[in-house]
Amino acid sequence: MANKKFLIVDDDINICKMLAYLIKKNSLGRVVEELHSGQYAVDEILLFNPDIVLIDLLLPYKDGIEIINLARGRGFKGKFIMISQVEDEKMISKAYESGIIFFINKPINNIEAFNVIKGVCKNIDLEQSVALIKNAVLDIKVSSDVIPSLEESLNTQITKIFKDLGITGETGSNELKKLLFKIIKLKKISPNQKYQLQSLYESIAEEASFNNNINISKRSIEKRIRRVIQKALRNLAAHGYDDYYSLKFTEYSSLLFNYKQVKQEIRYIDNPNLEHGKISIKKFLEGFIAKLKY
Repeated sequence: MANKKFLIVDDDINICKMLAYLIKKNSLGRVVEELHSGQYAVDEILLFNPDIVLIDLLLPYKDGIEIINLARGRGFKGKFIMISQVEDEKMISKAYESGIIFFINKPINNIEAFNVIKGVCKNIDLEQSVALIKNAVLDIKVSSDVIPSLEESLNTQITKIFKDLGITGETGSNELKKLLFKIIKLKKISPNQKYQLQSLYESIAEEASFNNNINISKRSIEKRIRRVIQKALRNLAAHGYDDYYSLKFTEYSSLLFNYKQVKQEIRYIDNPNLEHGKISIKKFLEGFIAKLKY
């Protein structure tokens, strides 16, 4: 894990230094370059070819999304983690569609940043291991009975995380599981595969309509999935409220949700007159999938 190369792009020098220190202190890898604008970011990313780019959304000259799209268009295969003060869900969704793995909100929480970066490092290691295995068996025809075992393994892993989050059997959990399987199928074709949630909702709705012989809209699928993820946030916040250092809370809070919103949900437990914490479906899905071995 510690051999990873990082490149940081943020116009706040203090943020760059803080992230570089966090990476060095926790032996996550080494920072090969720090940039404070988007002017030459694409060229520098291609030159240094880092494993992970930590990038701000709002930058001088070129914004983070434009840089990601240009770098991807020129063949860059590394991972992007976006760090920004922007909280608009449409902007965050647009960032995920451009190919980021995670979105961390400013002001940065060190625990969240560490857990996210560590998780992405592990994901890279896993992808490399899978690639080696695929290359080793490239000329071997895989028996068809291997496929169900992979699905069973994924189902077991998903069920375990659902249990940890307290959403097993909740309305929407089946739709969420189907959505996860569809995204994993796309990522097996290409780890950086882009996907549109609305298209996947529609696909799930069509399958459900056919199987149940009733008309189910993609909007109802989206609502069910959103509700069950919101339930997961409530349950996780309750864990943190009882024990801020509980294993479940530290393992999932920053990986699946915006840490700021988790704390907001904890505040809601103390004072129901406050607003609930908000969720990002895309962040939840990407964090969830990063926990799976496939």
